[in-house]
Amino acid sequence: MTALSPKKLLHSKWRALAPRDREKHFLVVAVEYDPLDAQRVTTITLEAVLSRRHYTLPWRALADPTQWQRGWS
Repeated sequence: MTALSPKKLLHSKWRALAPRDREKHFLVVAVEYDPLDAQRVTTITLEAVLSRRHYTLPWRALADPTQWQRGWS
């Protein structure tokens, strides 16, 4: 897997490997930046495709291969 780039996070697709409440497919709908450093991403907001619920988490959490997979395949 290639390195996770913060520049390409917005509108990227992710799949939860351990889905809860049938929520498996997610889109990154918001990227939060550090107020002191405009280049540093702090958190992201994921939107579940099925329920449209939003979840905010640290962007580095997506790098965990036991929890998240890039893409929907």
